[in-house]
Amino acid sequence: MAGGIGREGEGDLAENSEINVTPFIDVMLVLLIIFMVAAPLATVDVKVDLPAASARAEKRPDKPVYVTIARDLALSLDDRRIERDELKARIDALTGGDPEARIFLRADKAVDYGAFMDVMNALREAGYLKIALVGLEQPGAAAAGAAP
Repeated sequence: MAGGIGREGEGDLAENSEINVTPFIDVMLVLLIIFMVAAPLATVDVKVDLPAASARAEKRPDKPVYVTIARDLALSLDDRRIERDELKARIDALTGGDPEARIFLRADKAVDYGAFMDVMNALREAGYLKIALVGLEQPGAAAAGAAP
């Protein structure tokens, strides 16, 4: 007799030795969708190709103030594009006029040194002397910094 469902003598409670991976695949697909939606939200809106740094990462303040120099030399302050003559007034508004506030300066790799120094000089003239330079961390930078 062809096409029988069970074997003779097995009874109604036969053990199934196969692994059911359907629930596992469903969970993985849900996690994939969550990460696909969340990943773009975690990125910065200003596209900047940062150079890598081998320095040890420092603790960030609660509300950091970022000044960004894009590839086309446009300035952005906390992801909002601004003009160079607005820089002092906008930073004063964000920091409450506190010249001791740390300003995080990031620039695209393609920005030349002269344009970078122009922005640093503008920040210094505005009274902000605590300027932190932002770069990408290199893998193994912490280990390299710990070595004498």
